[in-house]
Amino acid sequence: MKIAVYLRNRNLEKDARYLGLMDRFRSRGAEVYEAGENSGIADDTDIFVSVGGDGTFLSSAVLVGDKGIPVLGVNLGRLGFLSENTPDEAVDEVMAGKYTIEERILLKASFSGETDDALMQMYPYALNEITIHRAGPAMLGIDVSIDGNPLPTYWADGLLVATSSGSTAYSLSVGGPIVMPDSKVLIVSPIAPHNLNVRPLVVPVTSEISLSLRARDEKVFLTIDNRSLEVSTGLKMDISMARFSLKRIRLCSSNFIKALTTKLFWGEDIRNGR
Repeated sequence: MKIAVYLRNRNLEKDARYLGLMDRFRSRGAEVYEAGENSGIADDTDIFVSVGGDGTFLSSAVLVGDKGIPVLGVNLGRLGFLSENTPDEAVDEVMAGKYTIEERILLKASFSGETDDALMQMYPYALNEITIHRAGPAMLGIDVSIDGNPLPTYWADGLLVATSSGSTAYSLSVGGPIVMPDSKVLIVSPIAPHNLNVRPLVVPVTSEISLSLRARDEKVFLTIDNRSLEVSTGLKMDISMARFSLKRIRLCSSNFIKALTTKLFWGEDIRNGR
């Protein structure tokens, strides 16, 4: 088995947990090498291991792209929702074949209107979410259509379109629903809306979502997962499901409900006990 290991935070390269992970994979007969932004990924790689936190996992999705190599998240960071596994769990269960591969939906952003070279060179795929957010003091008017059907204008700090994977990320913070990761839906949520009667909207994953802006300021922030760029308010954007997915390794010892209860304290109540 050939395993690529990616460590975005180089301050962790001498961490005993990271070194132990590498050694344990090798001692179990795996061929292990370090991957990075500049070194690339070998074509015959069987598994890509993301070591760090969820931000590192999102960066791993960019490196893997459409290669179809399954990604395993190993947590050396803080919360670790995508990267939920300990180094010991990762080695033991991967080498024993105790895992399944999930197909995680990706979003694709397409741009028109006022664009520049930096925007057109930006990696347009997202595992968690794509957002537009105000860069100045004035709120935005965001016109949204779903499959050509216009919604009432959102007046807000911004708007977020999330996948089911992203339902426990930024979408959760703005009041979006928690969605099981294998659900084939997208979430459209306003960020700090000034309308009292708007709520997050769940739409089919096949939906074509189009956005345009009404703004007093000349610039807004666009984020695609953990990448951001200041762009013109004349930007128009279409968001749809990508034609390829991210293959995520889920160890047999983990599950989504377990992650909700242990990491986000879902249902924490003195009456429920432990």
